[in-house]
Amino acid sequence: MSYYNMAETERRLANLRKILRAGGLDAALVYFDELNVANGWYLTGWCGQFEKGAVLVPAEGEPILLGGPESEPFAKMDAAITKVRCFPVFMVPEEEYPNATILNFAQLNEELKAQGTVLRRIGIVGTTTIPHQVYLDFAEGFAGVELVDITDDYEDLRAYKSPWEAEQIQKATALCDLAYDKMAAAIHPGAFEYEVAAQGEAICRSRGANSFAYSTIVGSGERAKAVVPTATNRRMEAGELVMIGIAPRVNGYAGTVGDTIPVSGTYTQRQRDLLNHMRETMRLTKAMLRPGLCGREIDEPGRLYYEKHGLRDYLVCPFAHSIGLMEAEAPFFGPNGDFVLVPGMTVMVDISFFGHPELHGGRIETGYRITETGCTPLSPKMDAYFMQDL
Repeated sequence: MSYYNMAETERRLANLRKILRAGGLDAALVYFDELNVANGWYLTGWCGQFEKGAVLVPAEGEPILLGGPESEPFAKMDAAITKVRCFPVFMVPEEEYPNATILNFAQLNEELKAQGTVLRRIGIVGTTTIPHQVYLDFAEGFAGVELVDITDDYEDLRAYKSPWEAEQIQKATALCDLAYDKMAAAIHPGAFEYEVAAQGEAICRSRGANSFAYSTIVGSGERAKAVVPTATNRRMEAGELVMIGIAPRVNGYAGTVGDTIPVSGTYTQRQRDLLNHMRETMRLTKAMLRPGLCGREIDEPGRLYYEKHGLRDYLVCPFAHSIGLMEAEAPFFGPNGDFVLVPGMTVMVDISFFGHPELHGGRIETGYRITETGCTPLSPKMDAYFMQDL
């Protein structure tokens, strides 16, 4: 069974075509790759391995998945868009596929013209991530066509979660609850960081996770100041803190949880005090998750609290961000953010500090769905845990 929902795909294509009509555009080119998966997945429920790709969506007519020959049979079986064309610029460099049909963009342009689709203005999605050579080859193949950046308009569509999207995020969050218990139970002096990660990843995969939105975080001792430290072969030591985080995806949609746990099972008073400051900041930030408020308003109470308690110099990341196809995705709700919350959005409260001279770093994180009057927790379990002091 594939990861897409065809009704969702049709709705998204219709919304993209509204953007095209409003801008007087004849088509959209949506770039994606394994790292920058979200914009392509949004239309296809799919991403190839090894090769890059794009989705070409005409204002009228059938969308086409552009990629390489290694991904072509995979896409035809598993993607929501199954009309596929292959191009050298998306392939693994210097790899050869003697029996594959490989086009260039000029040939694609002629194919479209023969079908009655003449492209004069094309909207590009992914201008900050599209490789230079892909852009050059496409511009040459569609010589004379105006290329217009529509990335922001397209990604704004992803900010507002449908009931189906919210359901997937909720399922992914349920996996986080299971993973948290397994990871916490594996933490003890002498354990390897990778053993803790393995416990969380295994339970998520066994219960249906299709991937992870980031490499599982396990950072013990001084490694906790690395912001997003992936698990290594370091053995955890008594008296240390260990920062953990995991982000399973269900049908492409992520959930996440983060916490900072004592390796020995008991916090020192200094550790407890600092973690309780983080919990109070989480409570202050959660209270601001209401429709109509923007990033600068949401961020202010927690930032003032950090300043009051001498933590401002260790603040690297803002306290709130959206979650969806990526664990941290736009809109972000930092001190200069103007994007306004609306009902249906899904938001993580992500409280952290890094570079502290004694305790190195830490993070606590859980998520909420914005309602008409405030927010509801994606994980009632983790919400209840973080809303109390240690």
